[in-house]
This record gives sequence, structure tokens and C-alpha cells, in this order.
Amino acid sequence: MRDLTVTTPEHVEVRLEPAGAGSRFLAIMVDSLVTRGTPLLIFKYGGILPAGVVVALYYTISFLLSLGWHVYFDVKRGGRSPGKRFLGLRVVDARGLPISLHQSIVRNIVRELDFAPAFYGVGTIASLLDDHRRRLGDLVAGTLVIREAKPLAERATITSERKYNSLRTARVLRLIKHRVSLQEREFLLALCLRAAKMSPEARYDLMEEVANAYREKLDVEEEQISGENFVRDLTAVLFATRRA
Repeated sequence: MRDLTVTTPEHVEVRLEPAGAGSRFLAIMVDSLVTRGTPLLIFKYGGILPAGVVVALYYTISFLLSLGWHVYFDVKRGGRSPGKRFLGLRVVDARGLPISLHQSIVRNIVRELDFAPAFYGVGTIASLLDDHRRRLGDLVAGTLVIREAKPLAERATITSERKYNSLRTARVLRLIKHRVSLQEREFLLALCLRAAKMSPEARYDLMEEVANAYREKLDVEEEQISGENFVRDLTAVLFATRRA
């Protein structure tokens, strides 16, 4: 299995580590407890309903969960379903950016083909043959499942606040809540996690560019701290705000 190096729109090279087939299989097992288990429970314990209704509910809920569950977490939760989060994985597009709604729908429709003939038989074979462990859905949609760049302990350190955070004011907190999306929150965290893998020059330039963009977006004129500290302060505030 080969790591994948992508170039961001800012012309910074970032190395992505594709998730292995084993960790992906365990992640889908966790998600399948809901997506496959719930319809089976309805089928098994739906005896109080007419048989035709039970069958209709089984197939309807199976379809909605098999597609909707993964699309929701792909698009609204930064590419991390509960199974992926548990295993430290994330689905991104081929450039390392958050995947689009269209990409998510495509990869999850093709999931049914990957599932054949029994529990991801086709998908497993495809991922073992691909250098980046992509199943058919990933190949068609142009997506990639990667391993998170840092362990949770370092992630917690990155999102912890410095002693003095100039962004923690009522006005700025209100603007952050209304102007910074979940996708941007995940982007900022990924940027902080991957910063150590960048060259010093690229790291400085990218952090300054991102910081300047968010200074303008949040109407913050404070420029006494470095771009990187600004980005890290913003990331810490975002995660603290989501937990509150």
C-alpha cells in the first residue's frame, strides 16, 4: 500500500496515509450494527404487523439506512461515520478535501455492488488490488479513505486553548458560530494536524493565507500574533464551541 501525496490549492504538498483493508472492514462492521442490524430487528420482531407491511418496512429502512447513514456522515460530519471515528479513519476526495454531496451519493450507491456477493466481497477484492486500498465506490467517486494524521492525544492538544486567546470575545464567538461551517471546522483541524508534515516555508505561507482569510471573514483586525497561532486559536474555539 502506497501513501498518496496531493497538492492543495495553495500548492502545498500533503501526504495522505490510505486506510488498510483491515481497519476499513472493522469500521464498516461497526456501522453495519445500525445499517444492517436495524432492518433485521424490524423483520424479526415485526410480528404484530401484517407480513406485507413488515417486508415493505424492511426494504425501505434498509435502503434509507444503507444510503442515508453514510451520506450524512460523509457530508455533515467531516467524512467520519461512527465506525470510521472509532478506527481513526476519514473519507476525503482525491485532493484530500472534504467530499461533496455528489461524490458521497455516488460512492454509496456503488456500495451495493461492493457488498456483493456477500459482505463486501467485491469491495474487499478491489481494495486489495488497488495501491491506495480503494473499493469500487471510491474509484468511481474519486474518493479515498485515509487514516487520521495524528493520534487522539495530539488532536486533543491541538484543539486545546492557549492561555490567552484573543478570539474569545462575545462578538467574535457570535460571528464564528454563524460564519464558520462544520466543513471549515474540519478543514482547520486537518490543517493543524498536517502542519508538521509541511516544509517551514510552505507551512508559514499557508497558515498566514488562511489566517488572513478568517481575519477578514470574522472582521478581526488583531494581527499581533502569527498566522499559525491565529489558526490554532480559531480551531480551539471552534471545538470548544461545538462541545458546549
